[in-house]
Amino acid sequence: MKKIYFGSNLKMYKNIKDTTEYLKALADYTKDLSREEIELFIIPSFTTLESATQCFDRQYIKLGAQNMCWEDEGQFTGEISPLMLKELGLDLVMIGHSERRHVFGETDVEENKKVKAALNHGFTALLCIGETAEEKAFGISPEVLRTQLKVGFHDVPVSQVPKIWVAYEPVWSIGVNGTPATADYAEEMHQVIKTCLNEIFGKAGVDIPVLYGGSVNPGNAEDLIVQPSIDGLFTGRAAWQADKFNRLIRDSLSAVKKLIH
Repeated sequence: MKKIYFGSNLKMYKNIKDTTEYLKALADYTKDLSREEIELFIIPSFTTLESATQCFDRQYIKLGAQNMCWEDEGQFTGEISPLMLKELGLDLVMIGHSERRHVFGETDVEENKKVKAALNHGFTALLCIGETAEEKAFGISPEVLRTQLKVGFHDVPVSQVPKIWVAYEPVWSIGVNGTPATADYAEEMHQVIKTCLNEIFGKAGVDIPVLYGGSVNPGNAEDLIVQPSIDGLFTGRAAWQADKFNRLIRDSLSAVKKLIH
């Protein structure tokens, strides 16, 4: 069975106490699951990161940052540099989340600079991509995703592929009012993404995990995770209670194993 990825971005919701309690509980709930079978990661807010790195056994959960500047230092007020994140011993950096793109106006070119900086500093780079409802209505979802990938990974060498993850999060499916993508639609877009990754990186591109995110919940997780091109679930609010995320992970794993057998 291929390794399945499960993760969550905590956005701007949990303070230090909430985050450390959540991580300790999640590590405890899931420690019996083989890390050969799953990769579990959590991306808390910046102010919680130092406490987060020290509150649980890091072999169970990878920790990431929600954003990062592409420069090591300088006159970039309000930004966080790769060196600062490296000092904390983080595993990954999320880049290009739809809120960074659509609320804060980040561009594909900026995401590319961040991807290269993250990889050059030894982090796993999790590039988030996705089309808006308007782009979907115009029938250009594949073109949007291909553009975000081709620009986002421009000039990234094949040697960096082992440190690259991709999350497909259609913008119209994210958040409280999001509409989850059907499993068939998600699979179709994941096929587009995997084909494009093959174009960018050659046969090495097949090793890049592509996760689905966007209103993942206990009602659709199993249908999504059994799709052949979906390598994991990037879960939002359905993951923010450790016991419920643990149940979602276990139910998803059971669905995959049932399909295999």
